[in-house]
Amino acid sequence: MAKGILGKKIGMTQIFSPEGRAIPVTVIEAGPCLVVQKKSVTTDGYDAIQLGFSERKERLVNKPLKGHFDKAKVKPCKFLREIRIKKNENYDLGQEIKADIFKEGELVDIIGTSKGKGFSGVIKRWNFNRAPISHGSMYHRRPGSLGATDPARVFKGRKMPGHLGNERITLQRLQIVRVDAERNLILIKGSVPGAKGGMIMIKETLKSVKK
Repeated sequence: MAKGILGKKIGMTQIFSPEGRAIPVTVIEAGPCLVVQKKSVTTDGYDAIQLGFSERKERLVNKPLKGHFDKAKVKPCKFLREIRIKKNENYDLGQEIKADIFKEGELVDIIGTSKGKGFSGVIKRWNFNRAPISHGSMYHRRPGSLGATDPARVFKGRKMPGHLGNERITLQRLQIVRVDAERNLILIKGSVPGAKGGMIMIKETLKSVKK
Protein backbone atom coordinates (compact mmCIF):
# COMPACT_ATOMS: atom_id res chain seq x y z
CA MET A 1 0.00 0.00 0.00
CA ALA A 2 1.35 3.44 -0.94
CA LYS A 3 1.89 5.18 2.35
CA GLY A 4 1.49 8.89 2.98
CA ILE A 5 0.13 11.24 5.60
CA LEU A 6 -0.30 14.97 6.16
CA GLY A 7 0.83 16.78 9.26
CA LYS A 8 1.94 19.97 10.98
CA LYS A 9 5.48 20.87 12.01
CA ILE A 10 5.67 21.34 15.78
CA GLY A 11 9.36 22.20 16.13
CA MET A 12 12.76 20.69 16.81
CA THR A 13 14.22 18.97 19.85
CA GLN A 14 16.65 16.18 20.62
CA ILE A 15 16.38 12.66 21.95
CA PHE A 16 19.04 10.22 23.09
CA SER A 17 19.85 6.83 21.62
CA PRO A 18 20.44 3.78 23.87
CA GLU A 19 24.19 4.46 23.44
CA GLY A 20 23.73 7.98 24.82
CA ARG A 21 24.15 9.86 21.53
CA ALA A 22 22.06 13.01 21.03
CA ILE A 23 19.89 12.87 17.92
CA PRO A 24 18.37 16.13 16.56
CA VAL A 25 14.76 15.49 15.52
CA THR A 26 11.82 17.41 14.07
CA VAL A 27 8.48 16.69 15.75
CA ILE A 28 5.53 16.44 13.34
CA GLU A 29 1.89 16.12 14.34
CA ALA A 30 0.93 13.53 11.70
CA GLY A 31 -2.78 13.00 11.17
CA PRO A 32 -5.29 11.75 11.70
CA CYS A 33 -6.13 12.27 8.03
CA LEU A 34 -9.33 11.45 6.17
CA VAL A 35 -9.76 10.11 2.63
CA VAL A 36 -11.81 12.87 0.97
CA GLN A 37 -11.71 11.69 -2.65
CA LYS A 38 -10.73 8.66 -4.72
CA LYS A 39 -9.43 8.96 -8.27
CA SER A 40 -9.07 6.16 -10.83
CA VAL A 41 -7.69 5.64 -14.32
CA THR A 42 -11.18 5.31 -15.82
CA THR A 43 -12.47 8.65 -14.50
CA ASP A 44 -9.35 10.80 -14.00
CA GLY A 45 -6.55 9.10 -15.92
CA TYR A 46 -4.58 8.02 -12.85
CA ASP A 47 -5.03 6.31 -9.48
CA ALA A 48 -4.81 8.53 -6.39
CA ILE A 49 -6.49 9.49 -3.15
CA GLN A 50 -7.03 12.94 -1.70
CA LEU A 51 -6.23 13.31 1.99
CA GLY A 52 -7.62 15.98 4.30
CA PHE A 53 -6.01 17.18 7.51
CA SER A 54 -6.92 19.64 10.29
CA GLU A 55 -10.61 20.29 10.84
CA ARG A 56 -12.07 23.59 9.61
CA LYS A 57 -15.21 25.48 10.60
CA GLU A 58 -18.07 24.94 8.16
CA ARG A 59 -18.88 28.66 7.95
CA LEU A 60 -15.42 29.28 6.45
CA VAL A 61 -15.94 26.83 3.58
CA ASN A 62 -17.54 27.90 0.29
CA LYS A 63 -20.38 25.92 -1.30
CA PRO A 64 -18.33 23.96 -3.89
CA LEU A 65 -15.89 22.75 -1.21
CA LYS A 66 -18.75 22.02 1.20
CA GLY A 67 -20.34 19.80 -1.43
CA HIS A 68 -16.96 18.11 -1.98
CA PHE A 69 -16.70 17.24 1.72
CA ASP A 70 -20.38 16.27 2.02
CA LYS A 71 -19.95 13.77 -0.82
CA ALA A 72 -17.29 11.97 1.20
CA LYS A 73 -19.35 12.40 4.40
CA VAL A 74 -16.43 14.02 6.25
CA LYS A 75 -16.01 17.31 8.07
CA PRO A 76 -14.29 20.20 6.22
CA CYS A 77 -10.48 20.16 6.30
CA LYS A 78 -7.93 22.97 5.98
CA PHE A 79 -5.22 21.01 4.16
CA LEU A 80 -5.89 18.84 1.07
CA ARG A 81 -3.28 16.91 -0.89
CA GLU A 82 -3.21 13.99 -3.32
CA ILE A 83 -1.13 10.83 -3.01
CA ARG A 84 -0.67 8.46 -5.94
CA ILE A 85 -1.58 4.83 -5.26
CA LYS A 86 -1.28 1.56 -7.16
CA LYS A 87 -4.18 0.15 -9.12
CA ASN A 88 -4.92 -2.75 -6.75
CA GLU A 89 -4.91 -0.67 -3.55
CA ASN A 90 -8.26 -0.06 -1.91
CA TYR A 91 -9.25 2.94 0.21
CA ASP A 92 -12.70 3.93 1.41
CA LEU A 93 -14.12 7.45 1.50
CA GLY A 94 -13.91 8.77 5.04
CA GLN A 95 -11.24 6.24 6.00
CA GLU A 96 -8.96 7.51 8.77
CA ILE A 97 -5.19 7.33 8.38
CA LYS A 98 -3.04 7.69 11.46
CA ALA A 99 0.66 7.99 12.27
CA ASP A 100 1.00 4.25 12.92
CA ILE A 101 1.18 3.55 9.16
CA PHE A 102 4.90 4.31 9.54
CA LYS A 103 7.43 2.52 11.73
CA GLU A 104 10.69 3.48 13.39
CA GLY A 105 13.68 3.24 11.07
CA GLU A 106 11.72 3.77 7.83
CA LEU A 107 13.01 6.21 5.22
CA VAL A 108 10.53 8.81 3.99
CA ASP A 109 10.33 11.86 1.71
CA ILE A 110 9.21 15.13 3.35
CA ILE A 111 7.46 17.86 1.34
CA GLY A 112 6.97 21.33 2.83
CA THR A 113 7.13 25.05 2.08
CA SER A 114 10.35 26.81 3.04
CA LYS A 115 10.40 30.01 5.09
CA GLY A 116 9.87 33.17 3.06
CA LYS A 117 12.80 35.59 3.40
CA GLY A 118 11.67 38.42 1.17
CA PHE A 119 13.87 40.24 -1.34
CA SER A 120 17.51 39.18 -1.04
CA GLY A 121 20.76 40.06 -2.76
CA VAL A 122 22.98 37.67 -4.70
CA ILE A 123 25.28 36.94 -1.74
CA LYS A 124 22.46 35.66 0.47
CA ARG A 125 20.40 34.17 -2.36
CA TRP A 126 23.08 32.50 -4.50
CA ASN A 127 26.14 32.42 -2.19
CA PHE A 128 28.16 34.84 -4.34
CA ASN A 129 31.50 36.08 -2.99
CA ARG A 130 31.61 39.75 -2.04
CA ALA A 131 33.97 42.26 -3.59
CA PRO A 132 36.79 44.01 -1.66
CA ILE A 133 35.53 46.01 1.33
CA SER A 134 38.15 48.73 1.17
CA HIS A 135 36.97 52.34 0.97
CA GLY A 136 37.93 52.73 -2.67
CA SER A 137 36.08 49.67 -3.92
CA MET A 138 32.50 51.02 -3.96
CA TYR A 139 31.36 47.58 -5.17
CA HIS A 140 30.94 45.52 -2.01
CA ARG A 141 27.82 43.33 -2.39
CA ARG A 142 26.61 44.07 -5.91
CA PRO A 143 26.00 41.26 -8.45
CA GLY A 144 28.77 42.22 -10.86
CA SER A 145 28.78 42.27 -14.65
CA LEU A 146 25.76 40.76 -16.40
CA GLY A 147 27.71 40.03 -19.58
CA ALA A 148 26.26 39.79 -23.11
CA THR A 149 26.69 43.43 -24.17
CA ASP A 150 25.89 42.70 -27.83
CA PRO A 151 22.30 41.36 -27.38
CA ALA A 152 21.65 44.30 -25.01
CA ARG A 153 19.50 42.22 -22.71
CA VAL A 154 19.78 39.94 -19.69
CA PHE A 155 19.52 36.23 -20.51
CA LYS A 156 16.87 34.15 -18.75
CA GLY A 157 18.14 32.15 -15.78
CA ARG A 158 20.72 34.70 -14.76
CA LYS A 159 21.38 34.59 -11.01
CA MET A 160 20.27 37.97 -9.70
CA PRO A 161 18.69 39.55 -6.61
CA GLY A 162 15.08 38.57 -6.02
CA HIS A 163 12.58 36.71 -3.88
CA LEU A 164 14.09 34.09 -1.58
CA GLY A 165 12.25 31.22 0.09
CA ASN A 166 8.54 30.38 0.24
CA GLU A 167 9.08 27.50 -2.20
CA ARG A 168 7.96 23.87 -2.26
CA ILE A 169 10.88 21.81 -0.95
CA THR A 170 11.26 18.01 -1.00
CA LEU A 171 13.83 16.28 1.21
CA GLN A 172 14.40 12.62 0.38
CA ARG A 173 15.40 9.59 2.46
CA LEU A 174 14.93 11.09 5.92
CA GLN A 175 14.80 8.58 8.75
CA ILE A 176 11.92 8.14 11.18
CA VAL A 177 13.39 7.96 14.69
CA ARG A 178 10.21 7.45 16.70
CA VAL A 179 6.45 7.05 16.20
CA ASP A 180 4.00 7.97 18.97
CA ALA A 181 0.67 6.64 17.68
CA GLU A 182 -1.27 7.68 20.78
CA ARG A 183 -0.38 11.35 20.38
CA ASN A 184 -0.15 11.26 16.55
CA LEU A 185 3.51 12.30 16.55
CA ILE A 186 6.32 11.31 14.20
CA LEU A 187 9.93 12.26 14.98
CA ILE A 188 12.13 12.76 11.91
CA LYS A 189 15.93 12.82 12.15
CA GLY A 190 17.27 16.24 11.17
CA SER A 191 15.50 19.36 9.94
CA VAL A 192 12.35 19.67 7.85
CA PRO A 193 11.38 22.54 5.49
CA GLY A 194 9.17 25.33 6.79
CA ALA A 195 8.37 27.26 9.94
CA LYS A 196 6.64 26.00 13.08
CA GLY A 197 3.00 25.32 12.35
CA GLY A 198 3.64 24.76 8.64
CA MET A 199 1.91 21.95 6.78
CA ILE A 200 4.01 18.90 5.89
CA MET A 201 3.46 15.84 3.69
CA ILE A 202 5.20 12.58 4.62
CA LYS A 203 5.48 9.89 1.93
CA GLU A 204 7.35 6.63 1.61
CA THR A 205 10.64 7.31 -0.14
CA LEU A 206 10.82 7.01 -3.92
CA LYS A 207 14.49 6.08 -3.97
CA SER A 208 15.42 2.45 -3.46
CA VAL A 209 17.11 1.47 -0.23
CA LYS A 210 20.87 1.04 -0.55
CA LYS A 211 22.13 -2.43 0.28
